Amino acid sequence: MKLVISIVSDKDAHPLLETLIQKGHRATKLSSTGGFLREGNTTLFMGVEKEKVDEVISIISNVCQSRQQFVTPISPLPGPAESYVPLPIEVTVGGATVFVLDVEKNLKV
Repeated sequence: MKLVISIVSDKDAHPLLETLIQKGHRATKLSSTGGFLREGNTTLFMGVEKEKVDEVISIISNVCQSRQQFVTPISPLPGPAESYVPLPIEVTVGGATVFVLDVEKNLKV
């Protein structure tokens, strides 16, 4: 048994969950926030049989595509930022960060 932890954009979370469910996989969903863009993310925890890990990662890769987006950075200075005029910058968003961990014991109580 493996624990697959996947951190995805909120925009990708619903289609990813729908696809996982259609393919017979279950997940626990938690809301989270990214540090750099301070935008909403979704963290999924999935208990997956060792043989199914590649299938789950393939689903995540197909659904959670990275894309370019313009964002306006927040002020890097604490306090009033009257003289700080941020310009939008292009960043890559989306995709997924995936961790696969060994599970020593799995219990459902």
